[in-house]
Amino acid sequence: MTSNRVVVVTGASRGIGRGTALALGACGDTVYVTGRGMTQATGKWQGTLADTAAEITRRGGKGIAVACDHADDGQTKALFEQVQREQGRIDVLVNNAFGMPDSASSPGKYWERSLDLWHSTIDIGLRSSYVASYYAIPMMIRQNRGLIVFTSGPGANRHMHPLPYGVGKVGHDKLAHDIAHEVVPHNVATLSFWHGLVRTDRTIEAMKLSPEWVKASGGEQVTETPEFGGRIIDAAWRDADLMKISGSTFWTAELAEHYGVMDADGQKPVSRRAKYGAPIFGPASGFDPSNSFLDWDKKK
Repeated sequence: MTSNRVVVVTGASRGIGRGTALALGACGDTVYVTGRGMTQATGKWQGTLADTAAEITRRGGKGIAVACDHADDGQTKALFEQVQREQGRIDVLVNNAFGMPDSASSPGKYWERSLDLWHSTIDIGLRSSYVASYYAIPMMIRQNRGLIVFTSGPGANRHMHPLPYGVGKVGHDKLAHDIAHEVVPHNVATLSFWHGLVRTDRTIEAMKLSPEWVKASGGEQVTETPEFGGRIIDAAWRDADLMKISGSTFWTAELAEHYGVMDADGQKPVSRRAKYGAPIFGPASGFDPSNSFLDWDKKK
């Protein structure tokens, strides 16, 4: 089923952002992809905005690359002004911009690592999501519809990776929950996604180096392609009851199971709930989550 949504995906030169953008582009969407690497990759991992935009167009959508350093609020504001000027609306915002420098994996406690980790994770990650949503929401309110999705993970409810990784993740979940309380009257929905092991270049390398880590994390069956989240977003947008679950955080595998969504490789990823627990935040609309399709209270 084709669509003609206008979408913004931040941090889309590689990884989950790129995969999400490609999946939505394949639906026929106009997808603005942002990041710092327009034609040259930043850091050791490959991927550029120009490549992502070209692949979106090749798949049947319209890819538009916009160089944007999300640490600069002015550049973020200019991005949404461009979208408004060129499209007159925005239907979906995917807040994915996030920094995880290689120094994050260096040994030692947080006070022994660079303070730049806070800037990469919180300023570029959490704060940029706050700012992007700030500029997107008025546009969505004017059209009386919209969907904002945050890329998060189980580091929100347990110690995982170096500080301040978990601070950023729980912050994204709380943003989704609290924003939902304020935008419910305007038919704007928010969701936060806990992905499984996503087969990004970084993760694939780590999996090769540490097969025991993969086994301890739940095995290959919990892995996802980077496009999985985009497929779920497409299904959520088409859900007439979406507002009932707005403000919630979901394991991607569980939400995909409800919507009947398969991953891009034809597989059905398994939720990591049994190992990493349940998300903290449920719906903000007053809908009783114990009556929801995920049996929220029972699964906790």
